[in-house]
Amino acid sequence: MDDIEFEKLRDRYRGCLLGLAAGDALGAPVEFINRDEIALRYGVVREMLGGGWLDTKPGEYTDDTQMALAIARSIAELGRIDPADIGARFVQWMESMPKDIGNTTLQSLGYLAAGMPWDEAGARTAARKGDSGAGNGSVMRAAPIGLACRNDPAALIRQSIDISRITHADPRCTWSCVALCQAIAVLLHGSENVLAAAAEGIEEPEVRATLERTATIGRADVRSGGYVLHTLGAAFWAFVNHDSFEDVVVAAVNLGGDADSSGAVSGALAGARYGASAIPERWLAVLQSRQELTDLADRLLELA
Repeated sequence: MDDIEFEKLRDRYRGCLLGLAAGDALGAPVEFINRDEIALRYGVVREMLGGGWLDTKPGEYTDDTQMALAIARSIAELGRIDPADIGARFVQWMESMPKDIGNTTLQSLGYLAAGMPWDEAGARTAARKGDSGAGNGSVMRAAPIGLACRNDPAALIRQSIDISRITHADPRCTWSCVALCQAIAVLLHGSENVLAAAAEGIEEPEVRATLERTATIGRADVRSGGYVLHTLGAAFWAFVNHDSFEDVVVAAVNLGGDADSSGAVSGALAGARYGASAIPERWLAVLQSRQELTDLADRLLELA
């Protein structure tokens, strides 16, 4: 790889993590507001507003990025992906009393904190919650696995599933993580055939159907709630229908609903395509943990 190609790759790695955090922070102030109310109040949300039900500061991210950081820090420090260590970091984060934590995540981490092994906690929660356990709490944080495993497709599938299973063991959640990370991996290599790459080998039919539908629907038919397939579909819809980092993330966030998670997942995708250099500087200037996110991206590139 020559210097120019390496710089492009590093820019995409940085873009993926910074994009996740930027999308999260842009969407946080309008989380749980529907798209019509967003339009009435703000027109189009295109700036880091702050506020919302979590009373965030402009550029402050939420649990989506906090959990992604826990994954990235673990990989960076250990030099490998260790679900037990990541689970322990999730528990430490939960015990720090974050502003927001999803119900499925909270229940699973409660089991972990009580001594249950990482590979049983999410399954116990899934068995108890049924359909209500198929939330977006693992896909929103999954991007670091795509960065770490870009050159090992088999490990990418296995680790995406395992890191989801810590809290979200429902197959719709685990395979949504695989789809996202497969898309990130091909984007890092400069591929444009993203939907096909995301769907490659996906064993959960509802995840495949969500990806296939994405290319054919209009904005009015895009769902953007906390259900994992809604977040996956909203993020990919925004990604395939817009042509710049900013436009992708703005489109996802302005769908409303679970706007921070749609923003985070679309931001990870758009960052992996367009790079950190394409993220608006006015967003990055106020983005929490900008330097750490950059440094972690560089470390994941080194390890990959």
